[in-house]
Amino acid sequence: MKLKREFIVHHAGDETVLVPAGGAGFSGIVRGNRTLGAILDLLKENTTEEALVASLSERFDAPQETIRQDVRRVLTELRQIGALDG
Repeated sequence: MKLKREFIVHHAGDETVLVPAGGAGFSGIVRGNRTLGAILDLLKENTTEEALVASLSERFDAPQETIRQDVRRVLTELRQIGALDG
């Protein structure tokens, strides 16, 4: 899976914003923290849920199950707004 190119990621301090560009089929803004930002950055390349969890586990000091739940929640939301290919 990969973030569709119609979505733009912007980092501002500890906040991350996902903005749809023309033709995205979603009108709104998704705001989140550094965890969302890290997931979105990893989704710029084709990846899997397991690869996301592994990469975030190396980056953040949190239990792997918590990271897995966060990744699943974010992926579910991104699928709902049509932001993912695959």
